[in-house]
Amino acid sequence: MSNLDMKKQLKHLYNPSSKAVSVVDIPRMNYLMIDGEGNPNTAEGYQESVVSIYKLAYGIRAICKSNDNTFTVMPLEGLWHIKGQDAPPNDFNITLADKELFQWTLMIVQPDFVTADIVEQARETVMKKKDTPAKVTDVRFESYHEGEAAQILHIGSYEDETENVASIHQYIDENRWHVDKRHHEIYLNDPRKVEASKLKTVIRQPFRR
Repeated sequence: MSNLDMKKQLKHLYNPSSKAVSVVDIPRMNYLMIDGEGNPNTAEGYQESVVSIYKLAYGIRAICKSNDNTFTVMPLEGLWHIKGQDAPPNDFNITLADKELFQWTLMIVQPDFVTADIVEQARETVMKKKDTPAKVTDVRFESYHEGEAAQILHIGSYEDETENVASIHQYIDENRWHVDKRHHEIYLNDPRKVEASKLKTVIRQPFRR
């Protein structure tokens, strides 16, 4: 039985260079999504949302595996913005006060063979388990078309992303493009298992020409 690993299939989207900004065109894809707000380091709802979306993702994988459609669960992604702002602050230094105003959408991309029916079947199965997180009911299945974006691989702590975020915005400005849609991050490591200095995060900013 073959195993689908979308990170390898979509290497240009999930393994960019850490040395230079690159431009990609992200097609419409299907995701599990859950919304929330607040500082991810302290908001109880953030961790509950992470657990909930992963519980459902692995439930979907189990159903697909039983149908001979085995795949690797993709990494967690996040769309971010600050409430009341269309873009990050000009100096890109996010303060503690800013973090409290974060509004985010966590998501995990799904293979094309995952359908809404499979998602609901997995949800029903997960909901029957004793340790089911309450927010599983808040996870939705939705398509998202990000389009063109500039991205770079950040290696290190989430708190040290400022320079790479600024380089992406500078690249967009130099090409006379315009920031469009929300700041996007893809978390390639589990921060519970990898030290902060070795974390790998794809930092992405959609733009329009």
